[in-house]
Amino acid sequence: MTTFQAPKGVSEYFPTRSNRFEVIRETIIEATKRSGYQLIELPVFEDTELFARGVGASTDVVRKEMYTFEDRGGRSITLRPEGTAGVMRAVIEHHLDRGQLPVKVYYSGAFFRAERPQAGRYRQFYQVGIEAIGMKDVRVDVEVIATADRALKACGLRNYQLEITSLGDAATRVRYLAELRSYISGIELDDDTRSRVELNPLRIFDDKRPEIRELMSNAPFLLDYLSEESKEDFSQVQNLLSALNIEFVINKRMVRGLDYYTDIAFEFVHPQLGAQSGIGGGGRYDGLMAQLGGAELSGIGFGMGIDRVLLACEAEEIEMPDHPQLDLFIVPLGNGDQALILAESLRSKGVRVAMTYGDKNLKGGMKSADKSGARFSLVLGDDELAQGIVPLKDMVSGEVESVTLSAIAKKVLAPDRVH
Repeated sequence: MTTFQAPKGVSEYFPTRSNRFEVIRETIIEATKRSGYQLIELPVFEDTELFARGVGASTDVVRKEMYTFEDRGGRSITLRPEGTAGVMRAVIEHHLDRGQLPVKVYYSGAFFRAERPQAGRYRQFYQVGIEAIGMKDVRVDVEVIATADRALKACGLRNYQLEITSLGDAATRVRYLAELRSYISGIELDDDTRSRVELNPLRIFDDKRPEIRELMSNAPFLLDYLSEESKEDFSQVQNLLSALNIEFVINKRMVRGLDYYTDIAFEFVHPQLGAQSGIGGGGRYDGLMAQLGGAELSGIGFGMGIDRVLLACEAEEIEMPDHPQLDLFIVPLGNGDQALILAESLRSKGVRVAMTYGDKNLKGGMKSADKSGARFSLVLGDDELAQGIVPLKDMVSGEVESVTLSAIAKKVLAPDRVH
């Protein structure tokens, strides 16, 4: 009989590594909530034109990497390759921009790109992202960057680097692109690269080939063409980041991989991840909302790669849980019916409980308790049930305390989790 395997290039998580994945995802989400961002749950697929128009026709994402298919109604549908375009569509469709601004939302889930699979680069990958829409204010820009930085620090990471730049406003682009096109016209490029550059000359800075990087080594820097307004905004962002003790370096060659970015752009990179060193990034995208049929409102956000952050944590050898965060493990002696009844009673009070099943003896049951990662364990037999008292063992200290059945929940729960 044929055995099935996951599609090539899918990042798949199962116990025990899935526990670490979950911790990272929830840690990043908690950081966004602390900054006042609320959940937005988006479709996994959208109208193909949304991404073609929103992400940019010159990007590799649109030109080469989208999973696009025709549905039963003959509509062109694409699995989402990124989150911002979908968020903007939802904000426009549901008139979220007519309420209090900025609209501040976070999302998480799977995204899809038909890339060549390698370490840290997957065809199905996971992100947590945030978007702040409707307010052009450098303090919002810095809040977004600070939220990402705080999330990475909360995950335990220390060896990453924040790179920032400014991609300028519309006036900046007009002046700079004229100079860049003039420079590019004097170098030799293959037909595919030339066609991509004709759509958006900035895309050439995304090219990782050594020969292209060498050709572009003397190209003009966009930062040298900033308008006075963009220059002042970029300076203020740097001052605020310094005031928050957030270290950064200026990367004059950064362009990001999507066409909608303007002004401040940033990326967090981790040197221990090799070629796929980017663990998250984002920037401002003035004009995107209007381009998708909405109001002329500004926005900024980031996407944080959960897969990459997990790899970075493992590279730094950060100690992370391999087990679910159990409060209690029950080892029943004999018939386990009463143990199950007790477990469900405790679960209803907020206790995270697991227990042994089958015919395990006491020794086997305690081995299971050790492997579970639970903070406490108890043995439940006929004598304990008759007396209403159980031996509650602290699995960290090894201390055993006699506790009444009614007092178990209070004993094993942290005070803020007692129902």
